[in-house]
Amino acid sequence: MYGIIHLMKNIDATSSSPPAGASAEKDKEKLIQHILGLNQRLEELERALRPVIPTEWLSADLTMTQLRVVVVLFREGPVRMSALASSLGLGLATATGVVDRLVDRGYVVREGLPSDRRVVMCRLSAKGEKLMTRLWQAGQDQIRRMLEIMTCSQLEQVAKGTEAFIEAARQLQEESGSRKRAKR
Repeated sequence: MYGIIHLMKNIDATSSSPPAGASAEKDKEKLIQHILGLNQRLEELERALRPVIPTEWLSADLTMTQLRVVVVLFREGPVRMSALASSLGLGLATATGVVDRLVDRGYVVREGLPSDRRVVMCRLSAKGEKLMTRLWQAGQDQIRRMLEIMTCSQLEQVAKGTEAFIEAARQLQEESGSRKRAKR
């Protein structure tokens, strides 16, 4: 944790301030460039966090592809095998092999639809749900520890920034949905 505290103090002390008068349109681009430039600082943060990755993530004993499958199923719920393969950028045969191994280990359940036996649905088993709940909670606990180190002023900034990102993501999602509907 000391590394994180030191890094946060270092970032506060060495990061340049955003341009003054950022309300003007011309300054908007400068602010965007400033934020994108902070990416290097985020890489420093990521390096500082490596030693404190929750051990639950390291002890999951899954390949990266298997973990991606479990995460998609946790996030999306039951999905068709073909949709799972597509969302992961895998061929159907490759995805089927990955899911087979997860079924063998008890993390995933594969079921056919009674109305159409050709359709294969995948979902997390109770063991898979338990694993993902444990991993999710470990991540939440790690975030909480980082937030507890911050001052009230920093927490207010993080809250405002997070709310802004959520709103921007919502707007992008709406725009994406509008474009998809317009193409139909």
